[in-house]
Order: sequence, then structure tokens, then C-alpha cells
Amino acid sequence: MPCVADWLNNPFSIVQGIFAQNVPNSDWEKKVTDYFKEKLKENNATNWVPSLNDVPVHYLKPNSLVKFRCMVQDMFDPEFYMGVYETVDPNTNARVLHFGKYRDVAECGPQQEIDLNSSQTVTLERQTFYCVPVPGESAWVKEISKTKGKPCGASQARVSPSTSYTPSRHKRSYEEDEDMDLHPSKQKEQHMGNGCSGGDIHGCVEPKRLETEASAGHHLISPNCSPPLDLNFPLPGEKGPACLVKVYESWDSFKVNDVLEVYGILSVDPVLSIVNNEESSALDPMDCMDTAEEQRVHSPPASLVPRIHVILAQKLQHINPLLPACLNEEESKTFVSNFMSELSPVRAELLGFLTHALLGDSLAAEYLILHLISTVYARRDVLPLGKFTLNLSGCPRSCIFTEHLYRTIQHLVPASYHLQMTIENMNQSRFIPHKDYAANRLVSGVLQLASNTSLVVDETQLEQGQLDTTGVHNVTALGNLITWQKVDYDFNYHQMEFPCNINVLITSEGRSLLPSDCQVHLQPQIIPPNMEEYMNSLLTAVLPSVLNKFRIYLSLLRLLDYSISEEVTKAVEEDFVEMRKNDPESVTADDLHRTLLVARFLSLSAGQTTLSRERWLRAKQLEALRKARLQQQKCVNGNEL
Repeated sequence: MPCVADWLNNPFSIVQGIFAQNVPNSDWEKKVTDYFKEKLKENNATNWVPSLNDVPVHYLKPNSLVKFRCMVQDMFDPEFYMGVYETVDPNTNARVLHFGKYRDVAECGPQQEIDLNSSQTVTLERQTFYCVPVPGESAWVKEISKTKGKPCGASQARVSPSTSYTPSRHKRSYEEDEDMDLHPSKQKEQHMGNGCSGGDIHGCVEPKRLETEASAGHHLISPNCSPPLDLNFPLPGEKGPACLVKVYESWDSFKVNDVLEVYGILSVDPVLSIVNNEESSALDPMDCMDTAEEQRVHSPPASLVPRIHVILAQKLQHINPLLPACLNEEESKTFVSNFMSELSPVRAELLGFLTHALLGDSLAAEYLILHLISTVYARRDVLPLGKFTLNLSGCPRSCIFTEHLYRTIQHLVPASYHLQMTIENMNQSRFIPHKDYAANRLVSGVLQLASNTSLVVDETQLEQGQLDTTGVHNVTALGNLITWQKVDYDFNYHQMEFPCNINVLITSEGRSLLPSDCQVHLQPQIIPPNMEEYMNSLLTAVLPSVLNKFRIYLSLLRLLDYSISEEVTKAVEEDFVEMRKNDPESVTADDLHRTLLVARFLSLSAGQTTLSRERWLRAKQLEALRKARLQQQKCVNGNEL
């Protein structure tokens, strides 16, 4: 039986064994998938697989098994590749079948050539995703994922740093794929080592077209000078690898902005680096159907943008490493049950923690908890149900408060971003992703975020000034995200709606210029002489174990189902009719909708998945306190907040 080192360090040996035993049957591919699926179930074996999120690519062994937690930033046209091909030795006429799946480069032995006319040749199709690390992923997620359950041998697939590669390839039409990609090498110099290692995945060719791969984010201005590659991360200042992820099965189940965890074979073959250099200009233009911009952008160095050939991929419900990946499994149900039994003290501690972060305001802390566990649970026509954008008005103008409040939230949620709403940012930032047709890529924008990302918008920094066209478009896009939970990506000739699920918290002095579902006016009970020292001490005082409980609490409650019984629904309707009778002018349908939302998240925050009469009354009480505070502030200032 293969040992761990085989399937981790040399997965091709496993694939070759299964291929050899099962050819010409077509089910060898399923047997490969099943083999690795079973291996990864054994003894937390997923922790043995090196992660591109944690380990620099030059420390990973080429052609080893790796994993990558990522967001699909862009998707490309399907590409054709040779699933099975046959080589022949011209001297002995000996023939050998090879598999092309999971490879960028064809493999054939010394003195072998690919038989272009072989009846055994099978042309198949795969999809390429351009994937980036989850935008705004919190440092604690990275750290816990890195250290979670690491066995002593987990580093066995690492090697010493390799040299950098400068890749490139030519993309051709399908007819030329079959001609050029299967074309045997005529270059004797390439028959060294293990044969045609310098050839295409579809044959031993001089390294021309390697795949129809597209790395959606790299802008190479000139082949003669190499400015830093733009990895097309949605958020500024992001770090980490971007990857070209090759998917072979069920790619229709994935879409842009999905968060995936993929397990596959790492490809950083130096042959990926040949075409995109100066001699590529000597190639016949008819050999290449791409523009020069697309060529440069779609063929980044494999040492910077490695390729992963996916064996297994799963869409993630969440990225919190403290929670089981799938909550439907039996072990996960035990975890959930155990945590729910101690939910009440965790909620009380979290409420106290956030009360201190909000300068002693317990009402604002209650609403912040409800906001942090809110999620879009359904859509009715165009209306997203479950969104709960919170406007925290009355915030000190000092940027220190919002910065530190964001830092606190960052320590609690798996992914977040702090957006300073200044005139300069609005006018200069790229919020809306747009299609670059010259380079054939989707250029990312700040609002291309993964589901359940917390977006903290700091409106206290907004001063008088003029928004230009970009600024107006950005503010409009932000408003649409809040109201409809969608972003209209710009495809030049048309716009395309991309639904999202982003928790937006707006801090402002007065009422926000942006729409919101709920406004709470901050009433500080504590005015610390040194705000920075106060907020820093708050984070250092809480124990890591307690912080982890807060993190589990907020992530878990988002994933729970919720329902309202017919009996309670009838009682709520009757109660609302009575409220309208008593105060017909100020009680509206929006009030009912908001109170039902508050009741929903209040119930979930207490671990209850159905609405009780008690929680409904508590929701009404919170809403009454919130409205009274707004009315009081309105009277003090003489204008509406």
C-alpha cells in the first residue's frame, strides 16, 4: 500500500498506478478522486497537506499535493487538453499510453514521440479559475488555520526554495490545439532527463501553448521590463498567493466570489516560462489568437502564480477554523450541541466586551451583536431577507474610535474591511469590478468580497468636497450593496448583477448619508482620557480562549436555521394591528419588518431557532429604547438624525 509520502509527495505515482490498472476503462478518473477522498478522511489527514495560504510556493515540492483556501476572483473559457495520449518509440515501435489529466506538461520517455494519429487519443475539457486568498481574511484565521492540528510530519512536502520561473504560453483555437498541442517534439535538445519535459501537456512540443490558462490579474507592461505583477486582489495591501486553479469535474457548481478549499497537484514547471519572452515576437501571429495584453496578463510566472490541478474541491460554508467545515456531519452536531449548552454565559461576556468597546453603551452593544450575526437567508424577487445594515451615529469624529472599533470587530469575525469614506477615497478607489476586454480579465474592485465579510464604513472622515464621476459611481454602488445586497459589475456594454451577502456597519456623527436598516445613536457612558490606551487595554485584557468562544458564537449563529410558528405569527400580527391603532402615524410596515428582524436575531443570539412571545416583547422593548434615544437626540439638536 502507498505510504503517506507517496500520495502527498508524489500523487502522480498514485494516479499512474490507478491509470495503468484501469485503462482503457473510463472510470479510472473516478477511482483517483475516490482514493484521495478516502485518504483525506483518515486521521485528520487534511492537516498533513501543505497549504499555499501558509507556505511560500518556493518551499513546496513541485507536483506534490497541496491545498488552498481561496475566493474565485475570475473564471475563464474552458480549455481543451489531452486526457489520454499515446507515445511511440520510432526505433522499437513500442507504444505506451499516458494520462494528461492534472498536468501542464506532457510526459514521455527518451526517444519517444506522440502518435498524433493514435485511436487511443482522448481530448477532454477543463475549466480555469483565477483564485485569490479570501479578501480581508483576519490574521487570527490565518494563524489558527496554520497551526490547527499540525502533525510532526506535516512539512514533509516542503523543499528548499526553488528558482523562479518566467512562464508563458500560447493559446490557440481548438483545431490548432489538436494540431500543435499534440505535436511531437522535433527538437532533439528537449529529449533529456525524462524526455519531453519541455513539451506541452498535450505533447512533446517546444514549449508553445501550455493551456488556455488565464491569470486574471497580472499586468505586464513590457516583455523587456518587468514591473511588479498586479495580482488583482480586490482589497489594497493584500498579501498571499494567487493561483490558476484547474477544475476537471462539476465546475458549473462554482461561481465568481465563491469561497473554496481545493486539494490538488501543484504545478510550477519551468516550461511554463518559455513563450512570454522576446523570442515569442518571432512567432507567426496566426499561431496566437490572443492580444499581446492578454498574452502577458494570462501567462504570469508560475513561481508567483502557481497552477493547481484540482483533485477535490469544496465550497466552504464559512472560513472560521474554530468550527467544523460542515455542520451536517455527526461529529459536528456534537460540537454544536456542546457549544449551545454554554451559549448564555458566552453571550453575556460578549455583550460586556462590546459594551466596553462602545464606551459603556449597552444598547448599542446589543444591536451590534444582532448586526454581527445577521445574514441574508433568502431572496424574495429582488428583496434580500435578513440583511441588517447598522448605522452607529453619534461616533466621535476622532478616527481613533472607529479604527479601534474596527480592530475589535476584526478580532471577532473571519473576514472584514475598513473603508474610510473620504472624498479622496471615493474619487480614486475602484469599487466596482469591470471587464478589461483587451486583457480578457475581470479587474477586481473593493466591493468584490466573499460572502459574510464585515464591511465597516467610516463616515466620520467625510468632509466637504466635490465627488467626481468615479466618486458618484462608488457611492451609488455602496448604496446598492446596502439596499439590495448586490453589486453591478461593469462589462462596458452592459452591467451584470452579482448578488452578495455583506454585513455593513456605518459609523457617522449624524445620520449616515448612506441607507441603513437600523440607526442607533451612540451614548457614551465613559469618556476615556486616552482613547487609544483604553481600546488597546480592552483587547489585551480578554483571554484568547474567551476570544475564541466569541468567534465561534458569531460564526455559528449565522448558520442556524430559524422559523416562526403559525401561532406566534398570528400573535405578532394582532400585536402589530394594536400598535397601529394606538399610534397610527409613527408605526409603519417598515417598523414591523425591522422589529421582526430584531426578534429573529435576538432569538438566534440566545440559541433559540424559533420566535417566542418573550423574545418578541424584548425586541419591541429594544426598538422602543432605540427610537426614544433618536427622538431625544433630535430634540437636542433640533434636526433629524
